[in-house]
Amino acid sequence: MQVTLPPSWRRVLGSELKQPYFKALSAFVDAERERYEVYPPERDVFNAYKFTPYDQVRVVLLGQDPYHDAGQAHGLCFSVRPGVRKPPSLINILKELHGDIGCPIPKHGCLESWARHGVFMLNVVLTVRAHQAYSHKGKGWEKFTDATIRAIAEKPDPVVFLLWGAPAQKKVAHIGAGKHVVIQSAHPSPLSARRGFLGSRAFSKTNDALKKIGKPPLDWCIPDDLARSRKDR
Repeated sequence: MQVTLPPSWRRVLGSELKQPYFKALSAFVDAERERYEVYPPERDVFNAYKFTPYDQVRVVLLGQDPYHDAGQAHGLCFSVRPGVRKPPSLINILKELHGDIGCPIPKHGCLESWARHGVFMLNVVLTVRAHQAYSHKGKGWEKFTDATIRAIAEKPDPVVFLLWGAPAQKKVAHIGAGKHVVIQSAHPSPLSARRGFLGSRAFSKTNDALKKIGKPPLDWCIPDDLARSRKDR
């Protein structure tokens, strides 16, 4: 597995790449790609790290593992590329975004603009075998992403953590108490969205928290023209 961490992340996670568990993980993913279709494509596995440098992380949004159908996963939790049908969890996220702060529901489901404005969009597991959810669970990704969360928790400036659902909320142990802001709710999947995600006001609460810790609020509204938003950044 080719690891393409940018310099800001390599400074804080470089030692993880040398650990026996990560070498075993890399060998496992390579073997999986030889036998099966694996998502996301290798070039996209570390997109969360590429789009949001370590020193620019303002918000952490945690997902579970990548979407496992063709063309969906591209290295950012909950996000799909333009032109790909929006999965149910993402539909609920965009409904809440509209209901909470009035952002128009975009034509596409690509959340790259969030990542480029300081939302670190991390799945707990970074790869998956096609059509088999959680198939790469327990192979070593959790150790790496736990190390990532701890590295963010060690930043000198406060960060807002958005934890949706029980698996994400278990990561509180790696965040610590006091300095950072943790906002929790139910997961946006159809099974739980109406039991605490829809109406949770996650986006306005995050902006309120950012203002309280002296950081500018995020522009959560997603442009339909991604090419223009990339140029504007």
